Amino acid sequence: MIPDLLGLVLHLDTYLNTAVQQYGIWIYAILFLIIFIETGIVFAPFLPGDSLLFVAGALAVTGSINLVLLMLLLMAAAILGDTANYWIGHHTGRRIVRSRSRLLNKDHLKQAESFYERHGGKTIIIARFIPFIRTFAPFVAGLGKMRYPRFLTYNIIGGVLWVAVFMLAGYFFGNLPIVRDNFGLFVVAIIVVTVAAAVAGLLRERKNGKK
Repeated sequence: MIPDLLGLVLHLDTYLNTAVQQYGIWIYAILFLIIFIETGIVFAPFLPGDSLLFVAGALAVTGSINLVLLMLLLMAAAILGDTANYWIGHHTGRRIVRSRSRLLNKDHLKQAESFYERHGGKTIIIARFIPFIRTFAPFVAGLGKMRYPRFLTYNIIGGVLWVAVFMLAGYFFGNLPIVRDNFGLFVVAIIVVTVAAAVAGLLRERKNGKK
């Protein structure tokens, strides 16, 4: 499975371009569903998020995808995904945790809890830009009984910023020769940078905890 996932990441631009040609207008629904699941289902943090948005923005330059329409749809998907994840955590979170389900990575859950305790409501915004933490943060917010109106405010801000930043970055920089010729490496770099930011933050928290 790992080689398949690596191949998907390295050639995400090719896969998405082929999907656009094959499915036509249905690509909007497919991308909406992927972003919704990646943010809304606590068992699916492995789906591409940042890299998918970047590649979609880059493809929009060719005219095969309508940038504004897709941005609005994916912003809605991100906001609705976090909302669904919040209510899953709110209503069934404790039962899921107690069930010791193998589908729920307890390490990722603990990292999200630690991040949430440190940054409070801002976590909903910050976590958008950190893989895995992004999927678990709204679940923990619901589990921790964070008031929904407060959560929704951060959710909307975070969802809009996340989609806009990565799609516009892909739109303006994804087709530069140096990026286009090394597209797979740039996608991997996006993932590495975002994961490194999460690791650095957790190490800082651990160091402060020891102090």
